[in-house]
Amino acid sequence: MLAKRIIPCLDVDRGRVVKGIKFGQLRDAGDPVEAGARYDEEGADEIVFLDITASHERRAIRRKMVERVADTLTIPFTVGGGIVDSDDMKSILEAGADKITVNTAAVENPRILADGARRFGRQCVVIAIDAKRKGDGFEVFVHGGRTPTGRDAVDWAREAEKLGAGEILLTSMDRDGTELGYDIELTRLIAGAVSIPVIVSGGCGSLAHIAEGLIDGKASAALAASIFHFGTHSIRETKQYLAQLGIPVRPVELSS
Repeated sequence: MLAKRIIPCLDVDRGRVVKGIKFGQLRDAGDPVEAGARYDEEGADEIVFLDITASHERRAIRRKMVERVADTLTIPFTVGGGIVDSDDMKSILEAGADKITVNTAAVENPRILADGARRFGRQCVVIAIDAKRKGDGFEVFVHGGRTPTGRDAVDWAREAEKLGAGEILLTSMDRDGTELGYDIELTRLIAGAVSIPVIVSGGCGSLAHIAEGLIDGKASAALAASIFHFGTHSIRETKQYLAQLGIPVRPVELSS
């Protein structure tokens, strides 16, 4: 089994890291560059930076922030928010990002996934899927969770993979920020429908939730925010816990 990845998520709004509940009720969680450097030192496998208002405000992500982050980190990082075409992808990758994640732009113009995969390789293209329960299924939302699309999340995941996405960042809107645990049903459905890696996101409140998402949810990586931002658990503690359960993780080597 491949090593499972632990990924802190930094939602950025107006240059600050924020954390909310169900895509609202935002509270400040610090400077993104400082937070990214801290997680790098703690042993995170990757970091995701999401400009959570860029798509809604129809503006580009702040390139200067990406450049500052790139100058600081030694681990891969993914950037998303306000990216509308493969030229935007190119700009952010040239600024130092390793991967680009798209949500709204991909729903509005699915060709962006194919264009990105062709120009930069599908390993750089991450499709972000924000999904909320609707009846017996899950509906895709865009514009930072503000706009329902009518699309079924499982069908969209399959389509995105065919178009060229190399990874899925899957967030349960119902669980986001609640710390009640990931939506395992949603995660299993998506992971079972595609062959590309799935990052589980939305609702992590404990180390047990991370283990559940990786094992029961069949995810390749677990993304979390609140438990790391506010000091509930560290990356090192998380990896030690998972290793004790027999879940393969990359070791953390920190100076004493």
